[in-house]
This record gives sequence, structure tokens and C-alpha cells, in this order.
Amino acid sequence: EYCTDIAKMIEAPVIHVNGDDPEAVAYAARMAVEYRDLFKRDIFIDLVSYRRHGHNEADEPLATQPVMYKLIKEHPTPRKVYADRLVAEGVVSEAQVIELVNDYRDMLDRGARVLPEWREMDISTTDWYKFLSQEWTEYESRFDVQRFKELAHKVCEYPADHPIHPRVEKIYADRKLMAQGEKLFDWGMAEIMAYATLLDEGYNIRVSGEDSGRGTFFHRHAVLHNQNERKAYIPLMHLHKHQGRCEIWDSVLSEEAVLAFEYGYATATPKTLTIWEAQFGDFANGAQVVIDQFISSGEQKWGRMCGLVLLLPHGYEGQGPEHSSARLERYLQLCAEQNMQVCVPSTPAQIYHLLRRQMLRTVRRPLIVISPKSLLRHPLAVSEIRELSNGKFCNVIGEIDPIDPKQVRRVIMCAGKVYYDLLEQRRKNEQTDIAIIRIEQLYPYPHDEVRSILSEFSHVTDYVWCQEEPLNQGAWYCSRHNFMAEIPENAQLRYVGRPASASPAVGYMTLHNQQQQALVDEALA
Repeated sequence: EYCTDIAKMIEAPVIHVNGDDPEAVAYAARMAVEYRDLFKRDIFIDLVSYRRHGHNEADEPLATQPVMYKLIKEHPTPRKVYADRLVAEGVVSEAQVIELVNDYRDMLDRGARVLPEWREMDISTTDWYKFLSQEWTEYESRFDVQRFKELAHKVCEYPADHPIHPRVEKIYADRKLMAQGEKLFDWGMAEIMAYATLLDEGYNIRVSGEDSGRGTFFHRHAVLHNQNERKAYIPLMHLHKHQGRCEIWDSVLSEEAVLAFEYGYATATPKTLTIWEAQFGDFANGAQVVIDQFISSGEQKWGRMCGLVLLLPHGYEGQGPEHSSARLERYLQLCAEQNMQVCVPSTPAQIYHLLRRQMLRTVRRPLIVISPKSLLRHPLAVSEIRELSNGKFCNVIGEIDPIDPKQVRRVIMCAGKVYYDLLEQRRKNEQTDIAIIRIEQLYPYPHDEVRSILSEFSHVTDYVWCQEEPLNQGAWYCSRHNFMAEIPENAQLRYVGRPASASPAVGYMTLHNQQQQALVDEALA
């Protein structure tokens, strides 16, 4: 029944303070900050006050709330209440009050500074200057191979008296083989190694989401749960004593609240790789206000830089309209002025380098990752250890099979999981006259790299953009002008994918399979 009743849910203390008492307000604020810093717990401040001019200065609140606003109109302002109190206590004189008010108004009229100079940077302040106006295309991602192998072994270690689930134990056994070079790296291990190498270099890691410790699709297992006791062990927190800080949180079931919190966290900590993972990319629509108002435009509106990463599981696998689409088209529609990055990594090495790039570059811009589901365990979606320790994120990946460019009659451009469907079908058909190009970064669009890769197909006039999503969704509408820009002038670019649909996906597996096979067949016909 009262606005702070929500605090009872988490047993947080509440400070009720009168807005007409500035000293009490300042005291309440200081006490709340000290409480939070000391106990690391939430605390509420209930500031009992009012809006003198209603919703805004041009509003007329008497039209809808006449009784209350007649009382407010007769009530002195907080400045007047405080000034009268100071005069009554003999702290200042009436003349001094008038002088203070006039001096302040004069400074406002002159556009002068009304607050003291900012204090110099110290351990409690955040320095963003190094990220201003920096070139964001170049970075150094190489990592010492021997040190990489040492960390790969380290992230597989856990106490002998900490029994874990048999399925998780099997995953860690496989990761040990990856660390030894006896098995190719899968997505989960590559992601863990991105965190490990950054922690080793002194960066901090923070991952939150509804199943972030385990991973929605049972692939991450950064948090190991004791099967006999209520204990958890995080190998990433035990690399060495000089490593960065690692936090992995399973969040509450509220996309909007959690994403808003992580946005705020990321705007204050440029040295922390802050990640929010949606359980399914579809569910991010519950936080659309945060994405529209803050993540996509916060720097342009308020100059607030932010390196927040969104991991949005996406892919058409017959799971229906609520578990198939991260709504890629919405993020692309928000892109302008290099305000954020939208990437669709398709290999373990790519996600490794993409996450490292987010911290190693001298810029902090939001990163939208259209992450996979079935690719987490796809036999072709694996990487060699040298691909991780060397190299960097590739904005575009060219043809990987040994086909003769001169014999190519069609070039297919695509992004994400559909690439593997096309690749497997092409190999099955034994086709050598169709090249498949992956666009791994859809924004900012890598024009130079696309142009370089397509240069060996300058004779080709048949270009295809192939996507799993319906025509009115996915990358086609928002990015086709980019696709068109780099193909030969005499070439044609056509769309291959699902027809336009109000729903992201169909609800029947049989129909899904028919649609998927049809678009693959059309692209390769």
C-alpha cells in the first residue's frame, strides 16, 4: 500500500526523509551510500516531496489535481523553508540569504560555473578519457601460446572433494583434451578461454543472466555445483592471485530490471567486460525500453560510453515463434553513427576473439552478439588452438573449401547458423560452382573486407543473400544496401529465405524442416 513496500520483499532498510529538509536529505544520502559500501546490500530512500509545476513547467496540474495543487501553491519552497530555518537559528541573516540568491541567479544568467571544479582522478573515480575519439578498428589480440595452454589447463581444474554432475564431468574431461591439443575447441571452451585470458591480463569479467553460470544450453558451466552440498566453485576465480575480478550471476526473471542494472554497471567500469545473456534472444523484447533509450543512444544523447555485451541466443531450429529469433532486425534498425556493434560469430575462435576485442580496443561501444544454440555442439563448429592464440576477429570469412574462383557462377552471402546448412548441403551435392561468404559483423558493415573477398569473384553476376529469418525480419531490409554496395555493377542481388511473416517462426517441426530445406535448396539451385 506504500511505495516502499517493495523493499520488504528483500528485507532492505528504508530511510524516509522530508524533502523540505536539505540537511536531512544529504544525511540520508550519505548514510545510504555508506550502508551499501559497508554491507554490500540494497537500501531505499523515500524522498517525501512534490512537483511544484506538475509534470513539467508548461503543465497545468490544477486541471486534474486541484485540491493538492492548491495546497502546494500555498506551501513555501524547500529553499524558503530552509532559509527561514537558518535565519531563525541565527546561522545567517535575511540580508545574507538575499545576497546568496542574487549571486546564484547572476551566475546562472552569465552562464558561469555554479559548482566547484571537479576533483582530480583518484582510485575512486573512473577515467574514460583514454576511450575518447579512438580508432576502433585496430587492436592486438595475440596471446602467448604457452601461457594460453597453461590457462586452458587451469580452467579445467576443480577440487577433488567437489563432486560435480556426471554430464558436467564429461564436459570438463573433454575440455582437458582440448587443453592438451587432443581435441578441437568447442564454443563453451573458447568462451571460457576468452574470459581466462582477459582475467590474466588484468581485466575484470562480469556475466549475468537467468542461467549464465550453466548456460541456457548446457554449454558454459563456468560455475560448478557440488552434488552433495550447497557449494559452488568457479575455476575462473582461481587462475592466480594477481588476476582480474570475476563475477558470474544467475539473475532474477526480469529482463528489463537486470539489463538496466548491467547497463548502469557497464557505464561505470570500462575495465570490466560486462555481459548480459538472454535465456533466449527472443526474451530480450522484455527489455526493449533499455535497449532503445539507453544502450543504442546513450552516448549520442548524454555522452555516456558503455561497453556492455548482449549475448542473444538465436537460430531457427523448429522451437516455435517464442524460441527462435533474437529479432536481429530491431538492432540493425537502431544502428547509426557507429553507436554499437552487431555481430554474428559462427566459430569458437570467432567468439573468443570477439569478446577479447571488446576489451582490447580503445573504444567502449555496446556489442550485440547474435549467439548460437545448435552450433554450440555442431561437429563443424570447432576451432584449432592456434586459431585462438593467434589471429583476431574476422568481420568477414571467405570461402573455406578448395574451389576454383574462376568456376564460380554464384556467390551466397549469409550470417549465422544457416551457413552450416548451406555448407553441408553443398558438399553433399558435390557442387564446386557456388561460393559461400559469411558476414560476421553486420554493423558497422565491413565494406573494405567484403570488397576484398569478393574481388576474386568479379566475373560473377548472380549474388544471393540467404537467411533463415522471414523476409521482413533478419538482416535483409536493414542491410541490403550494404550488400549491394560491394557486388559488381552488372550483378544482381536477390533474397533467399522465408517469406514475410507476422510471427518470427512456425510452430510445427515438420513445417519448419520443409521451409529450411526449401531455402537451402533454392540458394544452391
